[in-house]
Amino acid sequence: MAKMNATQLQSYYDQTPNARRMALVSVGLVMMVCSLALSAVNIAIPRIAEDLQASASGVSWIPVAMLWGNVVFLLPIGRIADIVGRKRVFVTGIVLFIVSSVCVLLPQSIGTLLFIRVAQGISSSMVYGTSMAIIGVVYANSNRGQALGIAASSVYLGLTLGPLIGGWLTEHWGWKSVFWAPIPILILCLVVLSAYVKGDWKSDLRAKFDWQGSLIFAAWVSAFMMGLSRLTDWRFALLAIFGLVLLAVFVWHQSKIESPLIRLSALRANRIFNRSLLSAFFIYGSSFSMVFLLSLYLQYIHQLSPSEAGQIVLIQTLIMMVLAPITGRLSDRFEPRVLSTFGCLLFVIGYAMLFRLDMNTSLQYVMLALVFLGLGFGFFSSPNNNAAIGSVPADKLSIAAVLLNLARTMGNMVSSAIVMTLFSVTMGGAAITPELYPQLLLVIKITMVLSVCYALIAATFSYRRGTIH
Repeated sequence: MAKMNATQLQSYYDQTPNARRMALVSVGLVMMVCSLALSAVNIAIPRIAEDLQASASGVSWIPVAMLWGNVVFLLPIGRIADIVGRKRVFVTGIVLFIVSSVCVLLPQSIGTLLFIRVAQGISSSMVYGTSMAIIGVVYANSNRGQALGIAASSVYLGLTLGPLIGGWLTEHWGWKSVFWAPIPILILCLVVLSAYVKGDWKSDLRAKFDWQGSLIFAAWVSAFMMGLSRLTDWRFALLAIFGLVLLAVFVWHQSKIESPLIRLSALRANRIFNRSLLSAFFIYGSSFSMVFLLSLYLQYIHQLSPSEAGQIVLIQTLIMMVLAPITGRLSDRFEPRVLSTFGCLLFVIGYAMLFRLDMNTSLQYVMLALVFLGLGFGFFSSPNNNAAIGSVPADKLSIAAVLLNLARTMGNMVSSAIVMTLFSVTMGGAAITPELYPQLLLVIKITMVLSVCYALIAATFSYRRGTIH
């Protein structure tokens, strides 16, 4: 099996439904666990802050640290996957995730915990940077939109189970269990991948890896993110500007070398793909900090336990999970831009509702807002992914999947950095106490206004991408 060429390998998956299903199950489970790790820790943050004696600004780095590791390595990982093989990179990511999760059992400080989150981010970049490409090629001739929808649902399932399981684990086993509990599932996935998933899917063309471009990319992302985290300090503002200068250097470098990480001319020429990326950037930028802020709102202001807060947040992601495969299949028949644009408008309604949160807002009102956000995600994600993946040739699926995930994580990172700035301005280095609850509400309101703007911009790009059918 290992010596099959690309045509024979595609024929194998076309004629072997069980192999397709097992590939989807194993890849989906790994994506679910990585997503679970991202969202479960958000619920545990108040307990982590208490245990490690960390400030509000300190714990706000916990979600950002994983994002940083993910974003910095995501684009280079996509290129490496083309050279050494997508499956090999995917498996390496699983192993690294297991090792980094085990490290949480060592004595912890906020610094060492952030280091672990960076390692989880690097490993998740290997997973996210190859997973959609693997599913896309395995199901190239077999309901790809539906398969991508199921894969997206696995991410939402992880996000769904994350707050719920994270809250339950934090209450009964302590916050460290949020890190080590998913390890048995990842080990099972390694076994399934070894037994059922054939092929490495690497490029037949030998190309040099762009180390210089990778370093410039890492430098601009790091400088920009660090600068955004404390924009009110002129030194950090200068760092953010320096990051933008490095971005310009990266773009220039990619246009000049023979084997770039990304061919920008091809990206500019593909209107459907680049508009899909921009839509994803703004939608995920609007949504990432919402779960983090809601978990703080529900636990501090409404005095809910971690598991109770997880059950509330569960509503949004449960709706995403159920709806994504349905809209994925619909996007195989109808124009994805119509479905995803409608999803963006549902986001606008949900964020506008959350803007009205105050000390006395009922939990039923919060749940209704989350219903709109869940519907928005369900209508947006799968059609957007299907339009993007369907607009590129098979030999470019790796970089296409990487860029989709990069748009998502860059949106997440920028959103998180802005929230960190808001926390720094409103609370400084203080821990969150009842006296600071008005400041917490102010951060939520400002973030929701920004989220409404992001969702409207995403709707514009989504509708203007063009037709694929």
